[in-house]
Amino acid sequence: MSAMRYGKNKNQADDIFQEGLIQIFNSLKNFDPNKAGFYTWSTRILVYSALKFLKKYNWTDSFDDHIEPEEFRDTQENIYEKLAAKELTEMIQKLPLGYRLVFNLYIIEGYTHKEIAEQLGISEGTSKSQLSKAKKFLREKLESHLINSYHG
Repeated sequence: MSAMRYGKNKNQADDIFQEGLIQIFNSLKNFDPNKAGFYTWSTRILVYSALKFLKKYNWTDSFDDHIEPEEFRDTQENIYEKLAAKELTEMIQKLPLGYRLVFNLYIIEGYTHKEIAEQLGISEGTSKSQLSKAKKFLREKLESHLINSYHG
């Protein structure tokens, strides 16, 4: 898990990562290799630590219950493949917090909308809406970036 995807800048990402490492260290006695591999187990702890850290800053105010129409379906997924990971991470950091959390949890970490809704205390519909809005936001930024790179 990259704390950079959850933090809005490097300092916040460093704080999130440090909190996560402390939680991993404090939870080592609970690690059971028969239930999950260390990477999977530690990634879950880091994600929970990131959510806990961000919750301190009232991230629940970042969610909009308004559900957008299906017009924002993914039509250009391959656009993501044209960017370096660093550029994409920087664009993800610019997402509004609600969008960023759902995008990371769903696209990067592989959580379901139901799991995201439970973790963030929102409805599944809100999770789907936030993901749709995040993808639209990123698509616009990526298209603009690619056009500027091509013409620049």
